[in-house]
Amino acid sequence: MAVTLKDVAARAGVSRSAVSRTYTEGASVSEKTRAKVQKAAEALGYSPNALASSLTTGRTKLIGLVSNNFHNPIFLEVFDRFTKGLQERGLRPLLVNLTDEVDPENSIRMLRAYSVDGVIVASSTLPVAFAEGFRDAGVPVVHSFGRHSASPNVNVLGIDNIEAGRMAANTLIARGYRRLAFLGGPETATSTQDRLKGFAEVNNANPDVEMTVTFADSYSFDAGRAEMRRLLRETPAEAYFCGDDVLSIGALSAIQSAGLQVPDDIGILGLNDMEMAGWENINLTTIHNPIKQIIASSIELIEASLKDDTRYPEARLFACHVVERGTLRPFS
Repeated sequence: MAVTLKDVAARAGVSRSAVSRTYTEGASVSEKTRAKVQKAAEALGYSPNALASSLTTGRTKLIGLVSNNFHNPIFLEVFDRFTKGLQERGLRPLLVNLTDEVDPENSIRMLRAYSVDGVIVASSTLPVAFAEGFRDAGVPVVHSFGRHSASPNVNVLGIDNIEAGRMAANTLIARGYRRLAFLGGPETATSTQDRLKGFAEVNNANPDVEMTVTFADSYSFDAGRAEMRRLLRETPAEAYFCGDDVLSIGALSAIQSAGLQVPDDIGILGLNDMEMAGWENINLTTIHNPIKQIIASSIELIEASLKDDTRYPEARLFACHVVERGTLRPFS
């Protein structure tokens, strides 16, 4: 038989309400009573029922963790860090797969049915309006890896994707490449649009540089490989900024299958610095995305928003840097 609150109360010699208050955050209970209850609970092996507690407090401590790109391996790391970080703070992650979902109303209805206390949108491709839909419904929300804004309507954290595009172009030009190409993810993705904007800005300022632009169907290995196979049937560029590591690895696979060498024949530059990028057989030169710091800051913000729903939204930017490996030729 499961140990109940009544059993703990009887062993501790206190009322059931005293046991309930002991395990209710913010409730009034003396230290003497708390110690007696905790000693009795430990002896009996009692664990408070989280769902029952939520009926008393009106808080479930459930945090909807929403993403729409489960095909990209980088999100294995993202979800691992988010779930661990939330649990360490006594919050309960509820993972929600919104692949192919574009209407925030459907997501809001679903998450409301679970009575979540807050939502973290973990996506670099969803538009700003998606996270704003939760705010409009009165749900505290943080948009991690979202599009930067100087005056955000919701908490948004991530890198400056325009600046990352500039960094990519300058990196390739500094190595003597002159026929450059942007191989982005879906054209409708905000991250793709901003990375292209920065990349094109630098290239357009260098008249001796040629630039072509192409898009993959998704941020996935298969999409990157398929698009590079198509490009290789034409005249390929000297170097590609793929806008994402998993696209880069797909492109790298297509190049190698065609009997070409990287970086001798074609250079590849990625973005994210996912674990796989550093594997010896991949050795991808890439732009580091500080995912660990973004996630830790996102959890801090959602927790602060739960405590104070009058906080003004914040925009937090995180710096990137190039990680030198083996898919670009050395500086000229």
